[in-house]
Amino acid sequence: MTSITRQALCQLLDTELGSSRIKDYCPNGLQVEGKPLIHKVVTGVTASQKLLDAAIHAGADAVLVHHGYFWKGETEVVTGMKKRRLQTLLQHDINLLAYHLPLDVHPLHGNNARLGALLKLQQVQPVAGVEPLGVLMQGEAGTAISPTDFAGLVQALTGRSVLLHQSAQAPALVKRIAWCSGGGQGYLPQAVAAGAELFFSGEVSEQTIHQADELGIHFIAAGHHATERYGVQALGQWLASQTGIEVEFIDMDNPA
Repeated sequence: MTSITRQALCQLLDTELGSSRIKDYCPNGLQVEGKPLIHKVVTGVTASQKLLDAAIHAGADAVLVHHGYFWKGETEVVTGMKKRRLQTLLQHDINLLAYHLPLDVHPLHGNNARLGALLKLQQVQPVAGVEPLGVLMQGEAGTAISPTDFAGLVQALTGRSVLLHQSAQAPALVKRIAWCSGGGQGYLPQAVAAGAELFFSGEVSEQTIHQADELGIHFIAAGHHATERYGVQALGQWLASQTGIEVEFIDMDNPA
């Protein structure tokens, strides 16, 4: 059975994602230390209790996620839900690795890069001046498309219903599209400034709809979880190809 040491795994992922260069709201890389030798990695979007339980059942030595723990501003005490999650990892000697913004912005494995590729958008590139570079992306549809039809493409990709808001001030057919996975709705003004005619993200806020109307851009919210399933899958596939260890993606669906 192929294996890799914890140290080598962390170094490989840290280097590939360039995590030390990105300022974030949480620690990136190894968050909870487990066994020193890793044979199997389970990947997922969020290190929820359900994912941890599934990883134990799958025989994982490490869990690799986009949303881990220890976010800035949260309480430091280890009680309740946090205690149960950490206790599960420690009792079963499972490593937890998490990459937040580094996994959003990576040009190959990133959530945003994967969305562009899977939706077959062309001339995909980061929007300049928005940091970290790659957190807001732009591209073009192959041919002009109605917002309704593009929403259908997003819905077919994510496998869930999406919220589509069409602005009367935006064109009936669009080519220039911008996006930010997850909770990226706040980048709508920057998307407009970059010339986008349609912007999509995972979440929507109350003010997002007013901004879309007043700035003249169509908007789609496709779900935070749904838009951030693809980066960690791509990273896991790359990891398996580089190391030969077993990597399994487990999707704990979330309608939000």
